[in-house]
Amino acid sequence: MFYLSKIFWLVVQPLSLAFLLALIGALAALAGWRRLGGLSSLVAALVLFVTLYTTTGNVLLQSLENEVPRPTEPPAAISCIVMLGGAVENEVMSGRGGIEFNAAADRYTETLRLALAHPQARILVSGGDGSFSGRYEGEAGASERFFAAYGVPADRLIKENTSRNTWENTLNTREMLAAENLADCVLVTSAFHMPRAMALFARAGIEVTPWPVDYRTSGRLSFGFDFTQPSLNAQNTATAVREWLGLIGYYATGRIDRPF
Repeated sequence: MFYLSKIFWLVVQPLSLAFLLALIGALAALAGWRRLGGLSSLVAALVLFVTLYTTTGNVLLQSLENEVPRPTEPPAAISCIVMLGGAVENEVMSGRGGIEFNAAADRYTETLRLALAHPQARILVSGGDGSFSGRYEGEAGASERFFAAYGVPADRLIKENTSRNTWENTLNTREMLAAENLADCVLVTSAFHMPRAMALFARAGIEVTPWPVDYRTSGRLSFGFDFTQPSLNAQNTATAVREWLGLIGYYATGRIDRPF
C-alpha cells in the first residue's frame, strides 16, 4: 500500500497530471484523434492555469489549516511532546551531513520551545525514511543532533524511526506511548497536516492536544487570480491536493472515522 500510494501520487500531482494530459493530447493528435487530442490538451492547460495562476491551491490549504486551531496556551501539565517527522532533507543530509530542514522546520523549532518550557516532558519523534529507496536515516539521528545542540539531553528523546507515513506514525506512536506509560501529550505537526493526524490519533484511541505549526497561508484568502508567485502557488496546490487525497483515501479505507 505504501508504494502504491507513492506511485499514485507521482501520477496525480497537478504538474505531473498536466504533463500526462498534454502528452496524451499530442499522441492522440498524431494518431489522428484530433477531438481527443484537443480536449486532453485543453484540460492540461486548464490544470496548469489553475495550479500556477489562481489561489485555488492556497484556499484548499487554508481550509485544512483552519480546521484545527492552536490553543491559546499549552496544557499546564505536559508529560510528552509528540512531533511528527517530515521536516528534514534526508537526501541532502546523507550527502553533506549536518541538519538540513525543509519548509516544515517549525515542527522542530516549536517542539524545542515547548521542550525548554516544560523540562519534565519527554519528546517522541516519529518519522522514518519515507523514500522509495529506504536508505536514509530518517528523523532519529537528526533530531538527536538538533535537540542536543540546544541542551536537551538525549534521555528525554524517544525515537521512532521506522514509520513511512502518517498511518504508521500513529500505530508506532501508540505502542511507544503505552510502553513508556505516557499520557497528557501535545501533538506537533504542520497545520495543514493536523486534521489527518488528529483523525488517525482519535481512531487509534490516543488523546493528544493538537499544537499546529508551519502555517503557509494568511487565513484570509479567497478564490481568485494570482499571477505574482506561480512557483509557490504550484507548491501549495500540490501540498493541498496531497493532503486532501490522504484524508479521502484514509476515510475510504476505514483508517479514520471521518475526514475531519
